[in-house]
Amino acid sequence: MVRLIFGLLALLSVATVAAKPQELHVGVLANWGYQQAVERWQPMMDYLTEQVPDANFHVYPGDFAALHHAMEQGNIQFIITNPGQYLELSNQYPLSWLATMRSRRHNGATSAIGSAIIVKASSDYRTIFDLKGKVVAASDPDALGGYQATIGLLHQLGMSAKDYFSEVNFLGFPLDPLLYQVRDSNVDAAITPLCTFEDMVARGLIVEADYRVLNPSKPKGFECQCSTNLYPNWSFAANESIDSRISKAITQALMNLPAEHPAAVKAQLMGWTSPISQLNVIKLFSDLNVKESNENRWETLTNWFKDNRHWGLFALFIFIVATVYHLWIEYRFHQKSESLIASERQLKQQEIALERLQSAAIIGEIGAGLAHEINQPIAAITSYSEGGIMRLQSQQQLDHLVTMELLEKIHKQSTRAGDVVHRIRGLLKRRDAVMSDVNILTLVDESISLLRLELGQREIHIAKKVKGEPFFITADGVGLLQVLINLIKNSIDAISEGQSSEVGKITISIDFKAQQVNVAILDNGPGLVENVDALMATFFTTKEDGLGLGLAICKDVIKEHEGLFTLNNCTDGHGCCATIMLKKRGSKQKIQA
Repeated sequence: MVRLIFGLLALLSVATVAAKPQELHVGVLANWGYQQAVERWQPMMDYLTEQVPDANFHVYPGDFAALHHAMEQGNIQFIITNPGQYLELSNQYPLSWLATMRSRRHNGATSAIGSAIIVKASSDYRTIFDLKGKVVAASDPDALGGYQATIGLLHQLGMSAKDYFSEVNFLGFPLDPLLYQVRDSNVDAAITPLCTFEDMVARGLIVEADYRVLNPSKPKGFECQCSTNLYPNWSFAANESIDSRISKAITQALMNLPAEHPAAVKAQLMGWTSPISQLNVIKLFSDLNVKESNENRWETLTNWFKDNRHWGLFALFIFIVATVYHLWIEYRFHQKSESLIASERQLKQQEIALERLQSAAIIGEIGAGLAHEINQPIAAITSYSEGGIMRLQSQQQLDHLVTMELLEKIHKQSTRAGDVVHRIRGLLKRRDAVMSDVNILTLVDESISLLRLELGQREIHIAKKVKGEPFFITADGVGLLQVLINLIKNSIDAISEGQSSEVGKITISIDFKAQQVNVAILDNGPGLVENVDALMATFFTTKEDGLGLGLAICKDVIKEHEGLFTLNNCTDGHGCCATIMLKKRGSKQKIQA
């Protein structure tokens, strides 16, 4: 009996251990100090903990040496750093690049690492050539933006970096002391990462007018001055010892991170994208390694090899193995990239299929109305043509004006039938949004026309109210027509399913404001009974035969137009109000709710 009890306790202990979440640590380059790094990246760790099952993520801040040591000791399983350190680490450890950061400060740019060379505004230094033989300060010899990009610039200008400066003082992190050294005249210039100068000015630590940037340039979309070329942004890399399922879940979570998510805002990024090419960084490092050599390098290497032949052969062997290993890592990296691209393509195809399904569902639901719309012009054409035939058969003398009028009526009715068919094809045909000048009043009239028969059958009155001076909007007409039909059809269904004895009413209010138009669709149905966020989620429906796609697609279409879509109960407590807000043609202002 005692053995049985101990056996059960042992099983429970094993089960508890198995269920314990895996503790994972992400190394982060702390270029503004450890505390700031934790504050910046902990929300991102919390986001990954929520998105990745059975895993807890923690920030592990450090400088280049600390992160290198932590990777060597196995204290970190992931790293967020610049491509320079990644390339260095990838030659020693099996790393896979999962995603590249899109900079929030620079409108989502994926190349946002460079150097700004700062001098005192009162100094005589006007170009980088004036710094020859001077004392400069930098953060770290391994810092891509804080030093190496500037050395690459010197090489591009045909100068040897080895003896160009009389002295280089590496101050480490945080970066603030770099500019303080310039302020106090301890150095002639400071090599700082992009935007360090602007950040310190914004925080009130220094006065902008006291400093000047050498070789200044401001790339399009950037608000910071740069002295060098720009290189790929920081990226998220994983040690390949980690389970591939966890790496895949992390990659998916990073790709799905919205630009306005608190974790993205705190980390100063607009999301993540697939890893981008590091060719520019590889060329820079190659250039640094080659240019640093002097004329006697070959002779020195030959003499050393003669004196240390065994070690030389061993070093050559290690080099060949490292090269092969690096190529293998690159191969694995490309494999993962292709897998991500294939997954993205598959998701896009599924999205297109869902939109087609929703469009087909709409056509099915309003089929009777479409038949009525087409039958009317066909019946008119038949009537007019029979009248013309009867005139010919009675051998009456044909009046030229009467004949022209009859043919014009037949042409008008055939054009009307063609327009109906064109609208149906537009709803069914999935294509990229085509933006053009659109009259929203015309789209409202077309949507009412397509649903008029169903409105009559269900004895629902529909009214249109226009306020303000009408204007054109820039929009995808087919997409907006689908949105309006969706919303009006939802109101019809809600009124029909309600138990109220009141006459069904739908009011479409079109309010033209100074820079936007608000289209509100109000009904006197039972109103909303579910949470708005749940109703707008894909595949959520309150109808027995619903697909759960209508409101989700409406939300996406309006988002593509940089508009706003809201869903609320009416203020009087009866019915629902769906509102879409769209910009006036040419307006640059944000939508005002």
